[in-house]
Amino acid sequence: MRQPPERVPAPLDGPGVEVSDARELLLGYLEWYREALMRKISGLSEDRLRTPVEPLGWSPLGLVQHLGWVERRWMRWGFAAEDVLAYPPGGDEAEWTVPADRSVAEVLAAYREEAAATTSLAVAASLTDRARLGGRFQTPGQAPSLGRILFHLLQEYARHLGHLDIARELIDGRTGE
Repeated sequence: MRQPPERVPAPLDGPGVEVSDARELLLGYLEWYREALMRKISGLSEDRLRTPVEPLGWSPLGLVQHLGWVERRWMRWGFAAEDVLAYPPGGDEAEWTVPADRSVAEVLAAYREEAAATTSLAVAASLTDRARLGGRFQTPGQAPSLGRILFHLLQEYARHLGHLDIARELIDGRTGE
């Protein structure tokens, strides 16, 4: 009787298997998701980056723009209570729609700027530090810990990268990892 070939499990995504510290895991996975976002849009022409995918109604570049706003809302406006614009004028539609006069490079640079701000704020604080009051959160009872905010960002990325897998398959048949 033949034995099936031995299966070698795929390596884990994110930080290395030796990482067990919660802070390193949260920040490591957040960086992994950001890199995955760039991998998933890699190779798309400018037209395909900008064109809304039917029946989804948003473009891959619009998703990148949205994730930049998400990072800004949760970390700069939320955790740090910075006096920043939290939502674009025009609401959800403006958050997901890239204006024709805004280049791909500008959208990617703005996204990377927000990601860098998140990382900078996160490395300077403890996971148990609570969000400052005055931005997104007005009372101590509303203010979550940094760990809770980072966990929320991870679920945002996980959900939206799954959406992007579907969009990419509809665009050119490429499937996610």
